[in-house]
Amino acid sequence: MNVMHDPVLPGQESVWDYPRPAVAMATSRHIRIEHRGLTIADTRAAVRTLETSHPPSYYLPPTDIAMTMLRRSARQSFCEWKGEAVYYDLVLGDETIRDLAWSYPAPTPAFAILRDHLAFYAAPLDRCLVDDERVTPQPGGFYGGWITADLAGPFKGVPESRFW
Repeated sequence: MNVMHDPVLPGQESVWDYPRPAVAMATSRHIRIEHRGLTIADTRAAVRTLETSHPPSYYLPPTDIAMTMLRRSARQSFCEWKGEAVYYDLVLGDETIRDLAWSYPAPTPAFAILRDHLAFYAAPLDRCLVDDERVTPQPGGFYGGWITADLAGPFKGVPESRFW
């Protein structure tokens, strides 16, 4: 399938230059997650995963997450590169956002840097920020990437992108 790539503007990187299979690397970008006036996470020690056609997913260390607001759920999934994922619900009083975050407690060797870090779906949350820029969730609802202005797409998850 031939996908028309968005033009790459100055200061942007194209997700079409990201590798396949995916890779994970540390980043010092400031990641902050807020919901209902509470800070759920705040870190400069995240790990970002990069994969062709996907905006990055940011994995945060548990020491920088309000883990008391999270409850392990029964959901599990499998990634061909990262291994078995477990999920967490966000619980704030009477509100529960199910399967909002995921983690790899025993990732494959290539993704050992992700061990016990958590990534979050941005769509259900009030504010997810990268360097104080509010992110746009990756389209489609299945993937957990965060889109910022420094990325050029198009991004996997839009209609007709299933086989990209």
